[in-house]
Amino acid sequence: MSRIGNNPITIPEGVTVEVNENVVTVKGKLGELSQEFSGIEVKVEDGSVQLTRPSDSKEHKAKHGLYRALIANMASGVSKGWTKELELVGVGYRASNQGQKLDLALGFSHNIVMDIAPEVKIETISEKGKNPIVKLTSHDKQLVGQVAAKIRGFRKPEPYKGKGVKFVGEQLRRKAGKSA
Repeated sequence: MSRIGNNPITIPEGVTVEVNENVVTVKGKLGELSQEFSGIEVKVEDGSVQLTRPSDSKEHKAKHGLYRALIANMASGVSKGWTKELELVGVGYRASNQGQKLDLALGFSHNIVMDIAPEVKIETISEKGKNPIVKLTSHDKQLVGQVAAKIRGFRKPEPYKGKGVKFVGEQLRRKAGKSA
């Protein structure tokens, strides 16, 4: 089993962590996040957060690592933020945004218009000769990942030509086509 839960979380500068009964609240310059927890004890002591589990049962071990990772991601998010970049690979694939509305042209008969959550900042980069890039930024790692997965789900990269929406830096498994 993983021993990630035993590692203390160092609190970055300008971030405050509060524990009220079974809710952890993390506040920083980029925003505020809260997470409920159960079955684990959370203590905030001199610039670090320590999580302890009451027993070595499978459930407590799993929750120990999970909540440690979630709180660490929250602390990092409210101080630095999280960014995901998506690349649109394909002829005629375009992306543009007006405020929180993302407009995608992905080879369907109509454009896909998607409302993005207000916590996520969206930016589209279109340079001549390069694939369009959609950049998502927020303090909430789960929300950024969920929005990015939703956008990628509109047109997943296919294995023959690699066309579709992919994460920047993602390695695709390519297949050989028909051999004559």
